[in-house]
Amino acid sequence: MGAGTLLTEKSALRAERPGQAGFTLIEMMVVIVIIAMTAMIVIPRLPAPEATRLKNSARNLASGIRFLNDQAIVTKKVYRLHLNLTENSTRISMISPDGDELRPPDQFMNRRLIEEGIIIQDVSMPQSGLVSEGEAALSFGPGGSGDGITIHLKGGERHFTVIAYPSGGKVKVLEGYQEVGS
Repeated sequence: MGAGTLLTEKSALRAERPGQAGFTLIEMMVVIVIIAMTAMIVIPRLPAPEATRLKNSARNLASGIRFLNDQAIVTKKVYRLHLNLTENSTRISMISPDGDELRPPDQFMNRRLIEEGIIIQDVSMPQSGLVSEGEAALSFGPGGSGDGITIHLKGGERHFTVIAYPSGGKVKVLEGYQEVGS
């Protein structure tokens, strides 16, 4: 058998199976659509990286402080933000005229501000100094917040600092552990 005979046999085999050499465009598009649909379902369910949770927690805490400040001014009521450093959680209460702490009716005030795995490292307030364990509480009255507060959040080795300035409702979120002078 010569080289010419092998080539003709291969050509004959190809002629018997036309279109069997690869995938059709439609088959490839179906596979791509299936992969895309699977990704759309799976990716949102993946846990957020720690850095993203830390940044989200800092932003949520800042927006919660701004909201409480505005809400206290508009409604002429007193609210209190409790920061539990032991459980790394927050709780908002509304203070009744009798001084009792009540659960606020607004759903925004009942949502979680600090995500799972994020640590409230410490809280600095003028009246109580640096608090690194237990609970710290910040009050918001009809004039807004009378005290400034600095909150340090930690996620892994990264830090974010949330600074709420007294009166005016200005709140900053800074990357890193930032010391704030009086």
